[in-house]
Amino acid sequence: MQVIYDLEHITTYSYRNPVTFGQHCAIFLPTPGFVGRVLSYSLETNIPSKVRWKMDTLSNNVALIDFSEPAAKLSVTYRLRVEHFGMSEISDFPLEPRATNIPVQYTPDEWTDLAVFMRPHTEDADGTVAAWAKNFVVGDRDDTLDVLQRMMETIWTTLTYQAREVEGTQAPAETLRLGSGTCRDYTWLMIEALRRLGFACRFVSGYLYDAALDGGDIGMTGAGATHAWLQIYLPGAGWRAYDPTNRITAGFNLIRVAHARHPSQVIPLSGCWFGNAEDYLGMEVQVNLRKLAIVADFQEGN
Repeated sequence: MQVIYDLEHITTYSYRNPVTFGQHCAIFLPTPGFVGRVLSYSLETNIPSKVRWKMDTLSNNVALIDFSEPAAKLSVTYRLRVEHFGMSEISDFPLEPRATNIPVQYTPDEWTDLAVFMRPHTEDADGTVAAWAKNFVVGDRDDTLDVLQRMMETIWTTLTYQAREVEGTQAPAETLRLGSGTCRDYTWLMIEALRRLGFACRFVSGYLYDAALDGGDIGMTGAGATHAWLQIYLPGAGWRAYDPTNRITAGFNLIRVAHARHPSQVIPLSGCWFGNAEDYLGMEVQVNLRKLAIVADFQEGN
């Protein structure tokens, strides 16, 4: 089965007086893969601009936007129509024996390819994150999927989701101290904890579809905006998705755009402007995601 979605993502910056803009980077276009394909896309700005594309070191699509005129308002609009094949249950991809228990045993080739995703990125001076991670490992050969599920459930049940206007991602130790965070904070905590248990993990940025959106409501946490989750490399299953904000590991709700070693590599829109600091009035983001159709699988002979 495939699901077709329409996405519109509008970011608007407002200023008291006209300012000039440096180059901006937009990451919104998924890289084609077995989980879906892009049917159409567009990028529009309210002032004249020139767009060129590049693929970054992690094979994410990046649009580079150069502006030629000053303005008191900058609006950048992405539109996408995607066919999404969804994610199967992990039971459909049995783990290899070397991955069924912790620590997972990666081959030398896998170590070479995965090293950057296994190395913790943040400092843990007092060992808070490492100690929290070790709470999920009670024996010498703990069941891998059980540990992953318990960690995801613990984040969901013990932390409080709290949206905030401040940009950026909290350090994992700060998320534990506060007992709250956003989807990016939940994801980053789980990634850095699992890396300290020897897992290869990567940060994923994209969108969360929720059927409630079609009725104007929001049911799942993080729906109606950009969303973040993680992927864990498990021999036999490959890169598997875990969304600690909504306890999702399969289905059609998560629409991946880009992945990275750490959150700052996949900011949906980033750039600079030149003017007086007091001219900045704020940013507004509007995301509209709706399901257009469900396409049943076609089997030869039917």
